[in-house]
Amino acid sequence: MSIESDKTRPEKPGEKNCPGCGIPYDETAVSAAMRTCPACGWHYRMEPAERIAYLADKDSFTEFSANLRSLNPIDLTGYEKKLSEAEEKARMKDAVVTGTCTVEGRPLILGVMSFQFMGGSMGSVVGEKVCRALLKGAEEKTPVLIYTTSGGARMQEGIFSLLQMAKTSSAAAELDKSKVPFFIMLCDPTTGGVTASFAMLADVILAEPGALIGFAGPRVIEGTIRQSLPEGFQRAEFQRDKGFVDTIVPRKDQRKIISTLIDLHSHPAS
Repeated sequence: MSIESDKTRPEKPGEKNCPGCGIPYDETAVSAAMRTCPACGWHYRMEPAERIAYLADKDSFTEFSANLRSLNPIDLTGYEKKLSEAEEKARMKDAVVTGTCTVEGRPLILGVMSFQFMGGSMGSVVGEKVCRALLKGAEEKTPVLIYTTSGGARMQEGIFSLLQMAKTSSAAAELDKSKVPFFIMLCDPTTGGVTASFAMLADVILAEPGALIGFAGPRVIEGTIRQSLPEGFQRAEFQRDKGFVDTIVPRKDQRKIISTLIDLHSHPAS
């Protein structure tokens, strides 16, 4: 059976097929392949602990800003309960983990977002932790890499969430002034206020295969312009072809690519 025909293969009860090729999902095989499909390379969503495990050198990751927790700045009813549920679900205190590590021996400041925590939304804590990572990079002259996955600004925090766009963009500008390299890895999905701020301000913008990258979602855009969108619209490959993404990097190649980028940006031509 060909991969093309497998895409339309109906799922049996209790079975889950790969969205890319239709072959039955095998958790053991997918996990062993860095949460990608062994048959077609489809990239499943991944959580921070898993990313840190394959990217950072063994035992090199040290978290900072770990105890920051979101408050309820606009006294929104039920927000504390949502935060508590998100902490339990994602096993994190908010939607990003930041720390220092090495990648193939090269020092790096690393931030990794989680879509499990309220859709990776950027509230005050996410904005603060991203800013601290960027400013730490500027102060210590250490490259910064952030893996993004987000539905956008956290509307439960009102104007305080929108302020994080300007705040993180300002921190990215300080890193640029310090001539310290800043890298972004866009993961599925990266949308809304994260895309409209620090996620598009890096020196090199990378993406995982098939990642949805944009501001508003395709359905919103179609409803607004009342036109059909081209196939693959807002996917990483489309954004690369349009110049918004520099290159697409499968997970198996990310350690090597990141270490190479650090070397290239750490030794400017005289």
